[in-house]
Amino acid sequence: MVCSTNRPSFRYHYMPNSELAVFKLHARNLERIYDLFIQRKMEDRARALFTFGIIADIQYADIDDGSNYRRTRRRFYRNSVELLRNAMRDWEERRVSCVLQLGDVIDGHNKSRDASEQALETVVKELEKCSVDVHHVWGNHEFYNFRRETLLASPLNSAAKAEAGSDLLADDIYAYEFSPAPNFRFVLLDAYDMSVIGRDESSEKHKQSLKLLQQHNSNPDLNQPPVYGLEQRFVKFNGGFSPEQLLWLDEVLTLADQKQEKVTVFSHLPVHPDSTDPICLAWNYEELLSVLRSHKSVVCFMAGHDHDGGYCSDTSGVHHITLEGVIETRPDSNAFGTVYVYEDRMLLKGSGRTADRVLKYP
Repeated sequence: MVCSTNRPSFRYHYMPNSELAVFKLHARNLERIYDLFIQRKMEDRARALFTFGIIADIQYADIDDGSNYRRTRRRFYRNSVELLRNAMRDWEERRVSCVLQLGDVIDGHNKSRDASEQALETVVKELEKCSVDVHHVWGNHEFYNFRRETLLASPLNSAAKAEAGSDLLADDIYAYEFSPAPNFRFVLLDAYDMSVIGRDESSEKHKQSLKLLQQHNSNPDLNQPPVYGLEQRFVKFNGGFSPEQLLWLDEVLTLADQKQEKVTVFSHLPVHPDSTDPICLAWNYEELLSVLRSHKSVVCFMAGHDHDGGYCSDTSGVHHITLEGVIETRPDSNAFGTVYVYEDRMLLKGSGRTADRVLKYP
């Protein structure tokens, strides 16, 4: 709820228990309505420090509608670019400061059709119409279509467009940070730094990743998850964060603590079990959470990958948002958000499947 010292109070005199219960229920409902009213007024009247757009899992392909890996959900491959256009128009009207694209911008089906470059060109052409910078996170479908070296040289490497001091962590790790406004910092992570799809088979990281995967997943098809609980995350289409990247993140957040900045972290893979289906979690999510929880500067973690979306607030007060996937969004709906950033909170204004949320800072 939105806090306000002017919230109306609801008093009552003696009445029977049944009537009292009904009265209290109506009072609570009125308080919720009042809170929502104040929230809307904040969004409409208060001047946000800055705003940004978020979208995930566009997975465009010029093919007919299909289904997901489990054949339980419909996917609207060709129409996904239309929903991207809807988002772009909305962001232009709201005059966002930048856009965060959370990975899987084109679908893996493009690879088998030799259409990867064409599909990427179609989506990038739309994104280039945006009047502000678009910052890209890489997901598993990026690696189904392209080698890491190709991605680094592609328009999906947005680090080069960021402000000074926000270059890539390393030549082969796609992680960087930048400040979208004074006293705020964004950090983009490489969730496939450790993986079997984002690394060449000859690399040491690939060998280490394959060993880890096979230790936890005995299925012949490594995209078939183990049976039990959080172990389901050990599948080929997930990945993790190397010790080098975790150390770098810790250093970035330590500096942000000292500067009293507020940090939002972005990744394709979610890292909190309560914000996603276990099958979509990063392999070493616990290590990443440990880093986040040790820094007071972190206020929010945003991810994609789980097309159903999800949300939770960590024990430390950090918000974990998993954005709904465009690819599984019907043509008559939408799946994107605009975030209004204030001194004491962020307001996520969702569209279509994406819900509105008030994100108070810890």
